[in-house]
Amino acid sequence: MKPPSSDAGREPVFVGRGLTKIYAAGETEVRALDGVDIDLYRGEMVVLLGPSGSGKSTLLNNLGGLDVPTGGTLSYRGRDLTGADEGELTLFRRNAVGFVFQFYNLIPSLTARENVALITEISRDPMTPEEALALVDLGDRMDHFPSQLSGGQQQRVAIARAIAKRPEVLLCDEPTGALDLKTGITVLEAIEKVNVELGTLTVIITHNAVMAEMADRVIHLSDGKISRTDNNPARRPVRSLQW
Repeated sequence: MKPPSSDAGREPVFVGRGLTKIYAAGETEVRALDGVDIDLYRGEMVVLLGPSGSGKSTLLNNLGGLDVPTGGTLSYRGRDLTGADEGELTLFRRNAVGFVFQFYNLIPSLTARENVALITEISRDPMTPEEALALVDLGDRMDHFPSQLSGGQQQRVAIARAIAKRPEVLLCDEPTGALDLKTGITVLEAIEKVNVELGTLTVIITHNAVMAEMADRVIHLSDGKISRTDNNPARRPVRSLQW
């Protein structure tokens, strides 16, 4: 497994400074993010680790343009996302970001190939659905419907759909949360393969501390703040982790 590169001299993909996100909850305010500073780089595998309510999903949603911060600044490749309008955020999500969620969100009436084609048909420089599915080792299941696939296979179709546009950023929110251990390992191996072969900045939310060892960096969140960041001098392949 490749060791993480030094950040020195590298231009970050994302730069966040003083990121805050405040939600109204009745007469009170919930500070989901509270002054987060973050730099993320091309080709990194980053794990966001922390308990429920620590701000992981809020941070991921801000990075992916699904939400905008209440305060602070966030830029992608030097372009300000904080003040972007919905049209600009839509283009950013369409061209630069792939999302993988806990639930697969496949269309049941479409085959694996057709589910992936939904993305390739609206992307600027996509892979073919066949290429994307082969990358997650589903080349022999392309014409199966979701009901004919296991949970892990469905999640790998979702990964293929997310990466078919060749995104610079892959954001994964508890991608193994609905899967058993063995199946989850297979899904993480697919994410790992995409990260290595495509050089995609990959950010994974998890509660599972074991997954930290597969990352170049582990960012711990608590109460909307980054409590610490751990660097792995040489990240470990998924299959070698002690589950």
